[in-house]
Parts: sequence; C-alpha cells; structure tokens
Amino acid sequence: MPPNHNPSADDTAWQPPPLPTPDSLPAEGAGFWRDLPALEALIAGRPIRVVGDVHGDLRAFEHAVATDRFVIQLGDLVDHGPDSVGTFRLMQRLLDDGRGLFILGNHDRKLARALAGHKLRFDAALSETVRQFQAPDNDDVRHRAVRDIAQAPPWIVLGRRIFVHGGFHSRMLAESPPPGLGDVTPLLSRALFGETTGRTRKDGYPERRLNWVDHIPPGYTVYCGHDRRSTDGRPWVRDGRAGGRSVFTDTGAGKGGHLAWIDLPAED
Repeated sequence: MPPNHNPSADDTAWQPPPLPTPDSLPAEGAGFWRDLPALEALIAGRPIRVVGDVHGDLRAFEHAVATDRFVIQLGDLVDHGPDSVGTFRLMQRLLDDGRGLFILGNHDRKLARALAGHKLRFDAALSETVRQFQAPDNDDVRHRAVRDIAQAPPWIVLGRRIFVHGGFHSRMLAESPPPGLGDVTPLLSRALFGETTGRTRKDGYPERRLNWVDHIPPGYTVYCGHDRRSTDGRPWVRDGRAGGRSVFTDTGAGKGGHLAWIDLPAED
C-alpha cells in the first residue's frame, strides 16, 4: 500500500504490479517507439494534433481527441483534474486504435511508480489519482497502466519536429530515448523536467530556465508541455538564437486553466 494513502476495503485485495523491465515488455510495444520507421509508417500521410498537459481534465480531452488526426499528447495525463483515471482510459483507447500516443510526463512516471508500490512522496493530487486507479470499477485501466506508461516514449523526433514533455537537448537528435521508468539519467531528466537551476521558487516548485531553447537547430520546432509560460491562454512560442523554435502547450488544464492543442499538417 502506498505511503500516506488512506486504506480502504479494497486495498487488501490489490497488490501493486512490479515495474516492467524493457526485456519484459511485449515486442509489439517495447520497441515500437524506438523503431522510427514503424512510427513514421503509422503516422505517414496523417496530419497531427499535438495536445498539451491534460492533468485529469477528461471533458476537455474528449474534445481534443475528437478528430481524424493522429494525436500526440505531450505527457502529464493525470493529477489535479477531476478524472485522471477516465483520462487515462481514453488514452488507452487511442493507443489500441492506433489513433495516438502519449509522451512520458513526470506525473505519469510518478503514477507508475506509485502503482508499482515504490516508496515516494505523495501529495494530495497523486493520492487522489491513486485512489481513483485503485477503485474496483477501474481494474481495466489499472491492470495495464504501469505497462502503458513504461512504453511511453520520453521524446520523439519526426523530421524537424521534436515532441517532448519537459525540455530539449541536442543529444535527443542522435540518441534513442532510454526506458522511461529506469534510472533518471541527465537526458531523461531534461525530457521530464526541463532545465532546472537547482534552486526552488517561493511556490515550492523547482526554478527552471530556458537556455535549451537557444540550442534548437535551425528549422526545428520543439513541442513541449510541463512549463506553463502562456499569459493569454494560448500556446507560448519562443524562438531560439540558433534559429529553432519552441512551442509551450501547457495552458493550465486541470489547474484552473484550459487544454490547448495545435493542428499540424502532414509532413511529406
């Protein structure tokens, strides 16, 4: 049972699954997002809808995925909003139907570790999310949640488009993503949390900087979430000194804001 979690009658009947290792994942899922040609074949000729952080806002997510476009959700499906488990269930349907995928976010990773019984710090948002996933009528979602999160890519590069939750590093253009539930390497940390200074802001969150934007190569665009920079409710765009561009899509869904998405044309 997770620490700081209030027991219920169902806790005694539920045992957390172990975190899967890369070798234990089924072949069709474990290497799919590592197989760029296979991913490109799935998306080939299809326009893309990029969806920002959802944070349990199921109603908004339902509107976002009501499209014929291939959906790339940029992570943080869960926590804060009213229906994290419903949001995750809808994402599972997109995965099963070949209509979309989600990038690994820090909240998704934390949920997987919590469901697998790891000892970690529980805040109110995570405690509520775990409570939802442990409800008996959500067995269908919980049964495969850890595996689905383990298979979520920390980043994807498609042509000159880069999709990542937290922040970009130039090594992402040359290296395959590591297992998202493995050790947090510097590159995985950048993908999940962006670029941090090591200091803490007054609100308790890590202080972040955007130096990485200046290292995006010319002609490349990084689509990311995690960092809520918008002041007008629209995705926030910042051009870097090297000629690249970043688009921040977190507009506060599940936290009093709303959900943003961007429609991209199909690439040749």
